Amino acid sequence: MKISNKILLITGGTGSFGNAVLQRFLSTDHFSEIRILSRDEKKQDDMRNELKNPKLKFFIGDVRDFNSIEPATRGGVDYIFHAAALKQVPSCEFFPMEAVKTNVLGTQNVIRAAGQNGVKKVICLSTDKAAYPINAMGISKAMMEKVAISEARNLEKTTVCLTRYGNVMASRGSVIPLFVKQLKENRPLTITDPKMTRFMMSLNDAVELVLFAFENGNSGDLFVNKAPATSIGNLAEALKQMANSVSPINIIGTRHGEKLYETLCTREEMMKAEDMGEFYRIPADNRDLNYAMYFSKGERDMNEVLDYHSHNTTQLNIEETKTLLSNLNYVKKELLGQDIHDYLVL
Repeated sequence: MKISNKILLITGGTGSFGNAVLQRFLSTDHFSEIRILSRDEKKQDDMRNELKNPKLKFFIGDVRDFNSIEPATRGGVDYIFHAAALKQVPSCEFFPMEAVKTNVLGTQNVIRAAGQNGVKKVICLSTDKAAYPINAMGISKAMMEKVAISEARNLEKTTVCLTRYGNVMASRGSVIPLFVKQLKENRPLTITDPKMTRFMMSLNDAVELVLFAFENGNSGDLFVNKAPATSIGNLAEALKQMANSVSPINIIGTRHGEKLYETLCTREEMMKAEDMGEFYRIPADNRDLNYAMYFSKGERDMNEVLDYHSHNTTQLNIEETKTLLSNLNYVKKELLGQDIHDYLVL
């Protein structure tokens, strides 16, 4: 990155992504101040006491409330990484309006506060579940993307971009910590469907995607990074072998709202996607409400284009999955017993 001495605000900054950003930038001169906005004063206090860094400024607030997010964007904030969200599929299924309030309305509040206070760029974090959504979490994130693109059209000085990524390995609420806990307790590994596939991304991969959007994005752009995938069966077996465990694997069946595979780019998006090497860039549809002028000219045959999903990306076998997992500090510490001192075990 070519910037220096800027002010960064991270919403939901005490979460996994926010911690990964801090590990990346606290020791550099890219940002003279990093603001953390979240609702959880306990996590903020833990972060403050652990890191003890004068660059960090903490704001208690909720993105649902414009009046609590807006003050955090004052005073020369240059960039915002918008990571605050409700992310758990079951929770959003039971409380869908809570997902709407945080993921949809909260995003609108962040972007409007950014525009009001002259923030240069906002990067909104989305999820593969927003592509062909079948659950409340994915639907709320799909609406979040639409809201962000809509808001971007009305801002002249603030650029709004989006990133969409798959499951982040070992992040809070993901399956790897569950499997590791079951292995350490010598309990059976519970998997929903061994043929289910998921993209394999690290938190560092997620940060790299956001930084790529940060440097290359035009307003309304959506960025996706290319990632390998593995089956849940291979993932469970890889962790078993790494732990030298004989724990059995119990198949419990697919949970409500789960997909067999995850889509990062829909076929409709792939029709206009720009291949940028390790990433896809999907520009915003900037047509206006005068739809009639587009009826006379169609698109090329959609049968030529495929979705980009975890069934048709690079597939990792058990050994390749073990190699990938062995690079995670979480696995090194929690499963392999190595001495890792990082505040967040990435």
